[in-house]
Amino acid sequence: MRRNSATWATLGMGAIVGSSVTAGCGDDDGTEADRIGIAAECSSNDDCPEARRGDETLPLACILEFRGGYCGIVDCQQDDDCPDGSACVSHDDGNSYCFRVCTDKLECNRRRTSENEANCSSNVTFAESTQGSKACVPPSSGS
Repeated sequence: MRRNSATWATLGMGAIVGSSVTAGCGDDDGTEADRIGIAAECSSNDDCPEARRGDETLPLACILEFRGGYCGIVDCQQDDDCPDGSACVSHDDGNSYCFRVCTDKLECNRRRTSENEANCSSNVTFAESTQGSKACVPPSSGS
């Protein structure tokens, strides 16, 4: 995936649902998407951090269609709109979000409890051709 040279930073993160989730967004490990909080559990938009790319603030939205919620950057058009370690995915709700990309399930659950684990799935619609790529997708909330 190509990326622009913009630097991403986390401005802050609200409380994450579930006490077993590691919410330290300043972690040195993981991808840029992990450090920002993409794919983290949430119960409202207030639980998701705001990310900054250069001078632009990009609030992460809590997608409640997934069990445990899912923090993602809203209204991406292409992968360059997303931090490294994520890609632009079209969702059933008509919006596009930056979702955490993965090669295995462990990458998907850095900030998720075992009750709300996400799977590494190829059953997503990427905004750009990312043949063979997978994204972290938790189960549907059922609501």
